[in-house]
Amino acid sequence: MSHTMSEVASRAGVSKATVSRVLNRTHVIAPETERRVLEVVRQLKYHKNVHARRLATGRSDLFGLVISEIINPYFPEIIRGFQAEAWDRGFDVVLCNTEYDPQRSVSVIQKLIESDVRGVAIMTSSFDKSGTAELTAAGIGVVFCNLGPAEKLVGNISIDYQRGIAQAIDHIVQLGHRHSAVIAGPEDNRTAVIIKQTLVAGLKQQKLRLSSVVNSNYRVDAGASAVRSLLAAPELPTIIFCGSDLIAMGAMNALQEAGIRIPEDVSVIGIDDISFAFLAHPPLTTIRVPRERLGRIAFQALDKMLQLKRRKGNDDYLETGLVVRQSTAAPRKRKLDTAHRLRARGHSNSEQS
Repeated sequence: MSHTMSEVASRAGVSKATVSRVLNRTHVIAPETERRVLEVVRQLKYHKNVHARRLATGRSDLFGLVISEIINPYFPEIIRGFQAEAWDRGFDVVLCNTEYDPQRSVSVIQKLIESDVRGVAIMTSSFDKSGTAELTAAGIGVVFCNLGPAEKLVGNISIDYQRGIAQAIDHIVQLGHRHSAVIAGPEDNRTAVIIKQTLVAGLKQQKLRLSSVVNSNYRVDAGASAVRSLLAAPELPTIIFCGSDLIAMGAMNALQEAGIRIPEDVSVIGIDDISFAFLAHPPLTTIRVPRERLGRIAFQALDKMLQLKRRKGNDDYLETGLVVRQSTAAPRKRKLDTAHRLRARGHSNSEQS
């Protein structure tokens, strides 16, 4: 037998409006009243009728969150932060991933409009403002990363990669590195371009020799392939900056397969500080992006925007910072050339056989 909100209100000795406020967390309620209502809800096993509420209020309880791909370890913390903020306020989340496919991105927009979401956080660089014009035309608020500036129904969160990158470059300069390389993310990815440009500019400012800048996608195998192109050079850099932790871990694996020790021969730095970064061998020095906080800020920005009369978006800011682990150390005093490395590896293999 299903129960109604009126029954919950009657048993708890409160009004239907109070029950609604407790369940949707839209107002501050006295702790004792909230406890009494929730106890009755538990006893009656009462569930909100989402469809009835939508018909009554003309508004859904849904917010959208768009990411690139669910298997990428960059995104789970964003999802957790966004969903936690939504649930704390009585809302649900429609999660969509684009798989970096433009056609799928178009379908995602249509799905979100059909779902009558209130707002959407787009945490992937495969979208731009023109691609989401249909959302704002439908009165749906949107929050991006690193797109700005904010405007009506559009908010922006600026991730300060420059801060963390500056700390990373200072770190390797203090260690004594002077010869670097960069394995950046995809050329068509907005965030990857920002990171690459910031890295290259910072390395040049510190007068470090930059022997190579190559692009890669955000997968481990791509990082390994990129390193193999560096191995073809006469001399290896002493420090490799990578555009993500996944790229960095692929690069480390390829270096170690080639007999190159990390950090004794080559140091490696990643970006993101995904959950696997400290489990790498050796644990990865990386630039932390506080992604759970990013998810929380994204929802808060949408919620705030949609409560404003003019629905003006906000410009928010997220700091990054360096996390030093064991994949960076002072460079070898003698330069490591690839020919010497290969001879050493061959000699070691012959001894083992």
